[in-house]
Amino acid sequence: MQKRSLSKSLTSLTVQTRSLPKTLFDQRYLLLLSVPFVAWLIVFSYVPLYGWLMAFQDYKPHLGILGSGWVGIKHFQVLFKQPSFYTALQNTLGMSLLGLVFGFVTSIGFAILLNELRFLPFKRFTQTASYLPHFVSWVVTANIVTSMLALTGPVNEILMYFGLISEPINFMAKTQWFWGLVVIADIWKEMGWGAIIYLAAMTGIDSQIYEAAEIDGVNRAQKIWYITLPGIAPTIVMLLILSVGNILNTGFERQFLLGNAVTQPKAMVLDWFSLVQGIDQFRYSYGTAIGIFKSGVSIILLFIANYAARRAGYGRLI
Repeated sequence: MQKRSLSKSLTSLTVQTRSLPKTLFDQRYLLLLSVPFVAWLIVFSYVPLYGWLMAFQDYKPHLGILGSGWVGIKHFQVLFKQPSFYTALQNTLGMSLLGLVFGFVTSIGFAILLNELRFLPFKRFTQTASYLPHFVSWVVTANIVTSMLALTGPVNEILMYFGLISEPINFMAKTQWFWGLVVIADIWKEMGWGAIIYLAAMTGIDSQIYEAAEIDGVNRAQKIWYITLPGIAPTIVMLLILSVGNILNTGFERQFLLGNAVTQPKAMVLDWFSLVQGIDQFRYSYGTAIGIFKSGVSIILLFIANYAARRAGYGRLI
């Protein structure tokens, strides 16, 4: 029995070994197409990791990474003792969580509304118009938002016309409203684009399920709740995991362009803080330490979200 089992194992290994060159040959065109992407990934995502060494050095540009002195975790100790770091972290988490919650809800809701539309010309026009802002730069978007909310802008004019306010409101100087302003601007810009993938997921739901539900007397709201949402649930969970992993990577364009001297305490996020500390103040090692902190937290959050999804019954999605 042992000889027979060993013989089967060797035979299976031989078949797998023989099939590998054949598989590579059959997939040669796909492998060739993947070469530019793999090269891009290596050059722009893995080679720069060499620069992480600066976080453990007193980096001097004229000495380079190999010539700079080592200081261990000194910059991380300074980082966790600096109050401005926690302010930037709080702003990052606040805006990211608000954007995550309301961004997902609005994109999913908008996708469902588009999916339920039966007048195709209006549906196509609405979908096209909704994702066009995604292609507009934040410079233009910030100018539009600032103009809309100016003292003489349309928003103040409409509010005063209906008697809701007695004098114009300086929205851009309201520090307590800044997070909401950034989130609303981001939702307007990205909601239509984010809905595309949910619409694609809805097309994968078997239409016979909807037909069977109609025969059983299920109304439209019940079909959305019991068929559409469960049908796109794996897509929602996968995108949620990816978004949780990027919760600290908010960028700084929105905050930088919409913020000002008054709202800066609520606008300063980790990316902006890293830029100011690392480039403006020539603290390259300190700025690198901030980047490593962000990457470490993102990896941890990614694994936690993936584990939670697996426990919820969605399997290992990532």
